[in-house]
Amino acid sequence: MNRQRLSLWWFVGTLVFALLSMLVPLPGVLEPFKPYWPALVLLYWSLESEDRVTLGLAFAVGLAADLLNGVVLGEQALRLCALAFIALRFRSRLRFFPMWQQALAVLALLLNDRILLLIVRVLAGASLPPASWWISPFVGAALWPFLFLLLDDLRARLRIQ
Repeated sequence: MNRQRLSLWWFVGTLVFALLSMLVPLPGVLEPFKPYWPALVLLYWSLESEDRVTLGLAFAVGLAADLLNGVVLGEQALRLCALAFIALRFRSRLRFFPMWQQALAVLALLLNDRILLLIVRVLAGASLPPASWWISPFVGAALWPFLFLLLDDLRARLRIQ
């Protein structure tokens, strides 16, 4: 298998894994701590691969997440497009931040994602979520250094660009 094909399978595989990780059920007490995996993996690829992540890809991943989760069609697509747009716009700066600053930037992006989700859900007629609903972005930001280093290490071991 040549390097390009392996690279493509690795890229697609990580996105599929993120979508499937989103479906893992947690006990009700731990549900607010569940990170938004598709956003984290899309952020990783936005920073590490300049030509693979586009707004169209973010939209497609979001639509797949919408279909898997059974939420309003386009909800996660909108959120992931906004996240990818900001990440791609500031890619050249974010890549060279120290890891703690990257984690803070990821926190800001995930909080922005939660605000977009709140707006969409309130406009759809849902009630305001509990305060524990805001924990997930902090968990995602705390996991960011580990996820980034894990994916980067696996990519280096497979010698994938």
